[in-house]
Amino acid sequence: MQERNYRDAVHNIVRVDLDGAGELIAALIDTAEFQRLRRVRQLGLAYFAYQTAEHSRFTHSLGAFHLATRTLERLGRKYTIADEDALAVKVAALLHDIGHGPFSHVIESALGFHHEDFTIEAVLDDGGEIGSTLKRHSATLAEDVAAIIRGDFRRMALGQLVSSQLDVDRMDYLLRDTMMTGVKYGIYDLEWVLKSIEIDEGRDQLYVSAAGIHAVEDYLQARYYMFRQVYFHRTLRAAEAVLRSTLKRALELFASSASVWCASNTAMESVLAGKKLSLEQHLSLDDSDFIFHIKQWARSDDRILSDLASGFTDRRLFKALDLDMPDAEREQFVEAARKAVADAGFDPAYYFTEDRTGNDSHFFYSSDLGKPKDLIYVEDGFSRPELREISEVSSAIRGLQKGFRVDRICFPAEAREPIEQLYRGR
Repeated sequence: MQERNYRDAVHNIVRVDLDGAGELIAALIDTAEFQRLRRVRQLGLAYFAYQTAEHSRFTHSLGAFHLATRTLERLGRKYTIADEDALAVKVAALLHDIGHGPFSHVIESALGFHHEDFTIEAVLDDGGEIGSTLKRHSATLAEDVAAIIRGDFRRMALGQLVSSQLDVDRMDYLLRDTMMTGVKYGIYDLEWVLKSIEIDEGRDQLYVSAAGIHAVEDYLQARYYMFRQVYFHRTLRAAEAVLRSTLKRALELFASSASVWCASNTAMESVLAGKKLSLEQHLSLDDSDFIFHIKQWARSDDRILSDLASGFTDRRLFKALDLDMPDAEREQFVEAARKAVADAGFDPAYYFTEDRTGNDSHFFYSSDLGKPKDLIYVEDGFSRPELREISEVSSAIRGLQKGFRVDRICFPAEAREPIEQLYRGR
C-alpha cells in the first residue's frame, strides 16, 4: 500500500493512504485551490505580535483532516458509519478553509464577504479543479461536503465533527496556533478529548463520555484564553486597523478616479473598483497580492495612502488603548480622543479606529438552545449517566459565559501623549 506522509509540527506525521478513497484525498491536496492555502497565513496579521506565527491555512487544513480521520476510525469500531459519509467528513475537514481570502478574517471583514460562501461555491463548482475532482469520484459527494460545511448534513453527529463547538477545526487550530505563537494558553489534552467523543444515535448528535468532561472543560478554557490573549491581542488588532485604513483610502481614491497603482486585469483591480469578485477571481488572491500592492502604494503621491502603506510594511502600527471606563463616559472620551488625533495633524477617518468585540459564540462556548448542532453534551455521572448540556454540569463553563468585551481605540503614536493625558485626567 502506497502512502503520502506530511511532516507536521503538531501531529508529527499526517498520513494519506493512497488506496481507494485516499487517492481522492491526494488529488484534492494537489489542486490549485488547495495549494493556494500555502500562501494564506492561518493567523492573518498575528506575526506582527508573534514573529513565529507564519503558519498557513494549508498546514491547518491537513491537521483538521488528520483529526477527522483519527476520530472516524475510532468511532467506526463502535458505531455504523457508511463509507460515503466517512469520506464526506474527511473531505469537508480537508476543504473547510479553501474559501479564505488573504490575511484570513481581516480582509473578509473589510470587503464584506464570508469565506464559507466561497468554500461551498468552490466545492459545488464543476468548472474548478476541486469541484470536478469531487464529481468524478461521486455524483453526490460535493453536495454532502457542502452540507457539512453549511451545517445541515443529514447525519448531524458526523457533521458536528467538522462544524460545531467541539470540532476538528477548533481542536487543530488551538494546538497549532499556541505552538506557532509560542504561548501556552491553547494547550489541552487532545488525546483524551478524542478518546471521549461518542455518538448518541437516537438524537443523532455527538456527546462526551463522563471520563472526558474535564478534558473538554480544559479545551473550552483554552479557546477562551486564546481569544483573549492571542486573537484579540492589541498589536494584532492595531495592525488590522492599519491594513483596513490603507485599503479604505485606496478604495476611496480609486472611486474618485485618483491615481492608485494596481496590476491591470487582475482581481485586485476588481477589489479596488468595489466589484463583487467571482469565485475564480477570489481564489486567485492570496497574502502576496495584497502585500505587493501595499508596497507599491507606499510610493503613492497621496500622502495618506503612502503613510499608511509604509506604516504597514515597516511595522509602524497604531497604538492601542483599552477603555476601562463606564459606558456613560465612553462616548465623550472617544470624541475627545478623536479630536486629539486631528490636532496632531492626522485625519481621524483613517487614523482613528474603535475596536469593539463582544462575547460571540464563535469565540466562546454558548449554550444557545436554538442551535442544537453547536451544543456540547456530556455524560453526567458514571453509574447511571444521563446526557446533559455541558454548562448545566460544569461551573467552569458557566463562568466562561458571563461575557467578555474588547473595547479599545487605535491611533498614531504621535497622538499617544495627549490621549493618555485625557485618559488619566477624566
